[in-house]
Amino acid sequence: MKRSGTCCTAPVWTPPPQPLDIYRSINALCESFFATLECALLDRRRFPSQAEARMAVFDFIEGWYNPHRRHSGLDYESPMSYEQRHPAV
Repeated sequence: MKRSGTCCTAPVWTPPPQPLDIYRSINALCESFFATLECALLDRRRFPSQAEARMAVFDFIEGWYNPHRRHSGLDYESPMSYEQRHPAV
């Protein structure tokens, strides 16, 4: 008797993510962001005031990190280059 291949083609059930898994994922993202911020900006200069430090962090995030950083979800393209290659309909 020949068996059908349904056992190998049936969808596999995966449990929904648990709160600890979500926490670890978010924590990894935050650690990655702050490591990049520290290496690219904070370790390279001193700020005379807290207001100047805030402006530098804002400029870093809005001027480079968000628009130019490559994202794995966009096939390792920056958001700007991805939007240029895939114009909105």
